[in-house]
Amino acid sequence: MRGYLPDFDVCVPASLGEALALMAQAPGTLTPLAGGTDLMVVYNAGRLKATRFLDLSSFEELRGIREEAGALTFGALTTFTELRECRAVHQHFPNLVKSARATGALAIQNRGTLGGNIANASPAADTPPSLLAYGAEVELRSVRGSRRVAYDRFHLGYKAMDLAPDELVAAIHVPLPTGRGFHYFRKVGTRQAQAISKTCLAAYARIEDGCVAELRIGVGSVAPAPIRARHAEAVLLGQPLASLPMAAAREALLADISPIDDIRATARYRSVVTRNVLGHMLRELATL
Repeated sequence: MRGYLPDFDVCVPASLGEALALMAQAPGTLTPLAGGTDLMVVYNAGRLKATRFLDLSSFEELRGIREEAGALTFGALTTFTELRECRAVHQHFPNLVKSARATGALAIQNRGTLGGNIANASPAADTPPSLLAYGAEVELRSVRGSRRVAYDRFHLGYKAMDLAPDELVAAIHVPLPTGRGFHYFRKVGTRQAQAISKTCLAAYARIEDGCVAELRIGVGSVAPAPIRARHAEAVLLGQPLASLPMAAAREALLADISPIDDIRATARYRSVVTRNVLGHMLRELATL
């Protein structure tokens, strides 16, 4: 069964201020619509529960990539294609480029947005592990003002977020790395392109005096939401590259993840492969 268009309403406000006012008038009744790439999948399957939408696509305030205050700021409407084509993203955040390339086909990359990838809150989304690895912050906006939330505290559970019914994801702020950095991204799927991940891991490490001075590991498709692998990070932080405790880190990862069986993979497969990917990442890190 497919969706029936007359059942749905789309509001097209003239400004971002008007959009926020509409959300404030009836919190939770309007679903923000950006690229629509995930929404249309559910619509075509006849499983779209929301019926009223708020079109955000014309708001320039939600677009653009700019450097400010030691960070790159991405408007929520930044597309995956824009991530792939931005020189500053290649220079500072190669994991974001790789995750954008791993997201769907070119048509999806042209329409899909970074803010939408976050707010859709899929555990298998491709950019969240990279954003977690880079210590991103999410800027939320409403008629009450704006606030920032550390991205590793934004997802509260499956499809649950620190996002009020009258708030929009407006921007994503990612601090610029300093010092000697290590970047790693790996997505495992049925195919190399146009496949939802079975597991996904991104990592960023800063190296000082031959040791791991800073480390963040983001993983996807192995928990109800994208998560930081904090137990594995704790085992590795401060350790010398020459003697990384790889076996202990792989074992600690089991305390971070809670994979399930679904149509794409079994929980056991996800557990084994995610630990193997972590091991591959650590072997690369050890060669620096």
